[in-house]
Amino acid sequence: SEQKKAWLDIREGYKSLKDVRERDLPCKGFSVRLQHNPRRIKSSLADVSEKNVNERRCFLCLDHLHEGQKGIPLRSDCLILCNPMPVFSSHFTVSHLDHRLQVIAEHIDTFLQLMADFGSGWTVLYNGPRCGASAPDHLHFQAAPSGQMPIEKEIREGKRLTLMKQVDNVLLYRLRDLGREVIILEGNELMAVGGAFKGFLNALKRVLLIDEEPMMNIAGFYKERRWRLVIFPRRKHRPDAFSREGDARVVVSPGVIDMGGLLITPIEKDFDRLDAAAVEGIYGEVSLDGETVKRAIDTML
Repeated sequence: SEQKKAWLDIREGYKSLKDVRERDLPCKGFSVRLQHNPRRIKSSLADVSEKNVNERRCFLCLDHLHEGQKGIPLRSDCLILCNPMPVFSSHFTVSHLDHRLQVIAEHIDTFLQLMADFGSGWTVLYNGPRCGASAPDHLHFQAAPSGQMPIEKEIREGKRLTLMKQVDNVLLYRLRDLGREVIILEGNELMAVGGAFKGFLNALKRVLLIDEEPMMNIAGFYKERRWRLVIFPRRKHRPDAFSREGDARVVVSPGVIDMGGLLITPIEKDFDRLDAAAVEGIYGEVSLDGETVKRAIDTML
């Protein structure tokens, strides 16, 4: 509330939410909600190339925060900031006080602790540095009220869940018929869930023959002392249509919110013209294929 009074960007960002248009779009076996949110154009078009990131000032570092921007310290190493380009009625960025790379493996315990800190009414979000993070050079997460993404309802449908593995009392599921690969890790011990997640991440590395972090987005839910990670393994940042010229261009740049079924379209014509086939094509293009995901699960130690 204080930031809405003192910082024009926040005030305008939340004011713009009143004019956001949404429509539900049934797809093959699942549904998405399209959101026309012009305010998100800067985020959707963000240049996250290594050259640009190295040349610009990091907007999450304390010395470079906006003049009117303030935050609330959390524990000893994080800062809760208002997101000036909100998607939700409350939308926060949780950034690390130090300038360090956006990686999840060594910070998964922090992510899980944030889930517990925010509590059952909230969702904590992570975008990988090459598939949605607008600041790939500075560790940060997002937090928003739960119940906003279609995936939250779909993961409660037992018919979609296939139990694939159990590791130290942590259950690993694959979800069916969602048009993209979705993995769930669920358990009631923070360290065990974190360990199982690292096992899955390392298995992906082995199968993909890479050393760097596999591309992924994560939504985290905490309820009744139980952690649930919803993981979207990725193979691509943006669909080919994003780079086309003229009217053929579709400005959709999927991050965790989009992968969760709330597809942000900052351009009105994209909001109006996207149909089920187009959305299914986008998900199929940017999501890691099911066979690779299955092989990774099978090789988990």
